[in-house]
Amino acid sequence: MITNGKSEFTVEGTYRYNESSPARWIISHIWRYKWFFFGALVCSVVDYLAFSQNPVLVGRVADEILTPTEDGALLRLSLMILGVLMLSSAAFLTGSLLIETLAQRLEAGARHELYISLLGKSQTFHDRQRVGDIMARATDDVRQLNFMISPGLRFVYEMVLGLAIPMFYIAMIRLDLLLMPLLFVIAYAIAVRRYLHQLNPVMNWQREQFGKLNAGLEEVLSGIEVVKASVQEPFERLRFRRNARLYRDYFVQQGVIEARYLPLLLFGIALGLTFLHCMVLYRRGDLAVSQIIAVMGLMNVLRWPVFSSIFSFSLVQLGLAGAGRLLQIITAETELDENVGGYAAPIRGDITFEHVSFCYEGDGCEAAVLEDVSFEVKAGQTVAVVGQTGSGKSTLSMLINRTYDVSAGRVLIDGVDVREWNLDVLRSQISKIEQDVFLFSRTIAENIAFGAPGTPQEEIERAAREAQAHDFIMSFKDGYQTKVGERGVALSGGQRQRIALARAFLSDPRILILDDSTSAIDSATEDEIQKAIRRAQQGRTTILITHRLSQIRWADLILVLDRGRLVASGTHEELLRTSPHYRRIFARYEIELPPLEEVSAQ
Repeated sequence: MITNGKSEFTVEGTYRYNESSPARWIISHIWRYKWFFFGALVCSVVDYLAFSQNPVLVGRVADEILTPTEDGALLRLSLMILGVLMLSSAAFLTGSLLIETLAQRLEAGARHELYISLLGKSQTFHDRQRVGDIMARATDDVRQLNFMISPGLRFVYEMVLGLAIPMFYIAMIRLDLLLMPLLFVIAYAIAVRRYLHQLNPVMNWQREQFGKLNAGLEEVLSGIEVVKASVQEPFERLRFRRNARLYRDYFVQQGVIEARYLPLLLFGIALGLTFLHCMVLYRRGDLAVSQIIAVMGLMNVLRWPVFSSIFSFSLVQLGLAGAGRLLQIITAETELDENVGGYAAPIRGDITFEHVSFCYEGDGCEAAVLEDVSFEVKAGQTVAVVGQTGSGKSTLSMLINRTYDVSAGRVLIDGVDVREWNLDVLRSQISKIEQDVFLFSRTIAENIAFGAPGTPQEEIERAAREAQAHDFIMSFKDGYQTKVGERGVALSGGQRQRIALARAFLSDPRILILDDSTSAIDSATEDEIQKAIRRAQQGRTTILITHRLSQIRWADLILVLDRGRLVASGTHEELLRTSPHYRRIFARYEIELPPLEEVSAQ
């Protein structure tokens, strides 16, 4: 089976699917549950064998009415008709259950495979994606796989059986009566091929447009505050309407193609010509009335497979288009690898940057976010990273836990390149609190224990107390069981940041990264949190990204970034004397600055 090699996350023992093409991927999913498929196929064979026997028996009933042979023959034939119809119904119901079970399992398996794939993609990959489009693929495109199997695939193989089995019975009655049905099948195959050639691109466009429509909707809803503040509701309405109209137009194109579906017309012609053929043979005395009834009954069995093929092929094409969109995500190259066999050890906390450069566009980019940055941090030190907005402070922190890989140079943890570490081992010992705190739509307790599921309630409360969050949590009616809403919308910015701090304290990291994590906290609360942070710092390396003088002053080392370059490093007092960039940061504070030592100025 062909699969993408690199992934930040894998599940041991998962079933491997063939990802070389959408059709082979779907076939490999079906093959996983092949006994459901073969069982459904056998049931359909029995169904059509029994159902096609019905017109033959009806012909014999007509023959018995016209020329009676023995008493009780009509009753016997009637019971036989009842028996074959009951057998047909039982086979149909069993086959329906089997194929529907296959469809549901395939949908669940595909959705699980996609979710694992998304978890394993790098941050660079996710930066390039539109969330709404990903959601459209994970919901509607996956759902189309279900419809492709049931009823789509089922109607396809029933179409084949519904053509082959009645023609077999016709051949048993009189071989030359196959002339018209065979000509119809040839014409039908040509018409279906032309139909699929026209339908396939429209289905692909339809799925792509649905992704764009969904992505646009998600963006507007996520940024609804900006839309309302900018009074852009009319513009966004027109934008959504254009996307919706284009999506509708693709359905109209599908309808136009389906309206020109020739097989139904061809079937009508074939039915009439077969009846004419029967009449010719009847007038010659080569065909009985009972045989004409049987042949025409068998021809009418072909009507449903021909009719169902209109939407069965549409469902199959939609499923293939959806599978193609899903495979685009599943097989997309990711820059990072889990490195299961990589270096694994408890982190001491030494951090070294050796001539590190980084840009988001990959190798050869023109505007580097970081350029030739080198410094060394000893285990247990507190390092403050300062600089103007856009100088690369947050990006620098994301190279430490390998959210991104460097474009040039090396980042070492305890003397080992982060690319050589086992990714799970590395990240599990590094905790980062973002400037924009993300909380899940779960309880407060679940959010605090997110990095350590199964943590006892006592430990959760201890971490909350250290982060100065316990009191406001207990002020809620449900306490730690309070649902915080999507992205923590029910909490203030300061409350979200304190819960994030509690989460970091609970995970007990060896390296703690605080990216302006107290920006939304009032001064009184910040003082308490500073005490908690100082306690948390003991025995671990701490990286502070902040402009707060109260946090910078007690850092062991301060790094000054300017336009992606490290322009100065040292203690607070040293930098005030030697670095104009550092002094510029504190120009807004009403503090007396020492004279600049021109000899050391950069």
